Amino acid sequence: MYTLKKSLGQHFLKDKDIIHKIVDVLKEDAFTQLLEVGPGGGALTNELIKIPGVDFLAVELDEEKVAYLQKQYPSLKDKIISRSFLDIDQPFKTTFTIIGNFPYNISTQILFKILDWKDDVPVVIGMFQKEVAERAAARPGSKTYGVLSALLQPYYEIGYLFDVPPESFNPPPKVMSGVIRLRRKKEMLNVKSEKAYWLLVKTAFNQRRKTLRNATKSLFSPEVLTDEIFMKRAEMLSIEDFAALTFKMTGFGN
Repeated sequence: MYTLKKSLGQHFLKDKDIIHKIVDVLKEDAFTQLLEVGPGGGALTNELIKIPGVDFLAVELDEEKVAYLQKQYPSLKDKIISRSFLDIDQPFKTTFTIIGNFPYNISTQILFKILDWKDDVPVVIGMFQKEVAERAAARPGSKTYGVLSALLQPYYEIGYLFDVPPESFNPPPKVMSGVIRLRRKKEMLNVKSEKAYWLLVKTAFNQRRKTLRNATKSLFSPEVLTDEIFMKRAEMLSIEDFAALTFKMTGFGN
């Protein structure tokens, strides 16, 4: 068998009903290449490798789990990348789907890493700490809407699918979990530049209790800051609002 390592935030899914729900959601979109992040003890992997006609890879940092998986599932020989997901190069040259019970201690970093590959990743099915899952899928005006929401949603439609209770894991985490799906948008948000958009969003939410006028005054001329939209707080702005404001920022070709 194997040991569970707290240092790696290991909470392995064991609930077969939840596993089948995740796989059913995965099958709603066509794919031929699949990357599983953090297979751990292989509960989800066991179902994924049964899907016909799919080129499957997994990335797992824990060498003990890699050895266990290769012994338990001989078909995984040469199919496991034994590194941190955050350190790997893009594993497929053409489009691929990503699925995983993502390690909660680096889940936000994982989502931003996926953005680097967004042109080749049309779908992501991920299990996260519920708070992170809700932030990713949050809409403007909600308390959970923030940097993560506004940076992911220009590229992906994000849906919160269902809760996963602590008892579905071994050992049970102290928090509720949630599964979300990211589907790549076909139409891109019209921004002056990606750099300008990211800077504006991060600056606006860095002082989210302040009005936009106070939080982002370093990015706009005094004349532009008189616009009524700057009386709002960051969480009230849609991604389209942020995108439109990028064209009024100073220092980006104005």
